[in-house]
Amino acid sequence: MPQISKALDRIQPSATLAMTGRVNELKAQGIDIIGLSAGEPDFDTPDFVKEAAIKAIRDGETNYTTVDGTAELKAAIAAKFLRDNELTYVPSQISVNSGGKHTLFNALVATLDAGDEVIIPAPYWVSYPDMVNFAGGTPVIIQAGADQNYKITAEQLTAAITPKTKWLILNSPSNPTGAAYSREELKALGDALLPHQQVMVMTDDMYEHIWYASTPFTTIAQVCPDLFDRTLTVNGCSKAYAMTGWRIGYAGGPDWLIGAMRKLQSQSTSNPSSISQAAAVAALNGPQDFLIERNAAFMARRDLVVSMLNDTPGLNCPTPEGAFYVYPDASELMGTRTPKGETISSDEDLINYFLDEARVAAVHGAAFGLSPAFRVSYATSEEILREACTRIQRACAALS
Repeated sequence: MPQISKALDRIQPSATLAMTGRVNELKAQGIDIIGLSAGEPDFDTPDFVKEAAIKAIRDGETNYTTVDGTAELKAAIAAKFLRDNELTYVPSQISVNSGGKHTLFNALVATLDAGDEVIIPAPYWVSYPDMVNFAGGTPVIIQAGADQNYKITAEQLTAAITPKTKWLILNSPSNPTGAAYSREELKALGDALLPHQQVMVMTDDMYEHIWYASTPFTTIAQVCPDLFDRTLTVNGCSKAYAMTGWRIGYAGGPDWLIGAMRKLQSQSTSNPSSISQAAAVAALNGPQDFLIERNAAFMARRDLVVSMLNDTPGLNCPTPEGAFYVYPDASELMGTRTPKGETISSDEDLINYFLDEARVAAVHGAAFGLSPAFRVSYATSEEILREACTRIQRACAALS
């Protein structure tokens, strides 16, 4: 009989990708489905980025590059970190990878041994615990519900730290909730970490430029300079520049960690696509004004979705401060019955009901570590969002 590794047996397929697959199958059958499950901007990659990629192809930039990024891209990333985050990195402190997920995976696999603990606030991006499990570590989950605006406190963090703690993963703005930590909240978390020298911080800033708060975005190494040598600042081109398929993630961190990630990458994927790297140079160095326009569009969509979901019987939808997701609490709908007499016992029951009866696809909260809730992506037009929320309202009103 075929045998799979124990490491692979410790992980599960991505719930978000699974729902996207279901949506695509139903659409292929001609069924009218509104998909709000994918974490992908609906905007196109900017033309000046595309032109840079075309030029790279025509100029013959189609060979292997340095394992963890070209000198040109590392320079562009260093300039971005300085410009946007007041962080100074040299090329040996920068890693370029095939997407942000690859960056995170490299760092965890390169550093975790059996028994090492990784603190993960919940709700969390679905891949964090599985990556830790694959690498042999132990996820330690801190719950932060809607009553805390989905953000952990310094007191919770302190209580979770043990001598085995190696990492804290911090995602702000958050996937799945859109929650964003303020400078003051980051400072409190940083102060809690300072006495625990063995604990590093992996800060996932992928949604940095999709930001609605009145105060500027900040990242923890910027707010807490004493943690600079213990922080891996992760970002990428996927969300802000609508380059999900180009697969470019990157990070800045201490030399020893970046070197370990480089070593792992040299024996796995090797370099990211040379063409995608050329496009990323253009994205980071080029005009950034379009980000303001796109951000305004996302903010208008957020306001529409939050308003309509909060007008829906049984839902409580906090207002996110970034990203393009909402995470409505569905506690009041647990135990209700559908028109067919089926009981809604979990958030997975609820999203299956939405899919079957309302023809709207979302992702259940259990996949993100906090139930009962569900994630909605509003990275689509206001017209589609209005129709989707109307369908959800009707479906919820039909529950008894």
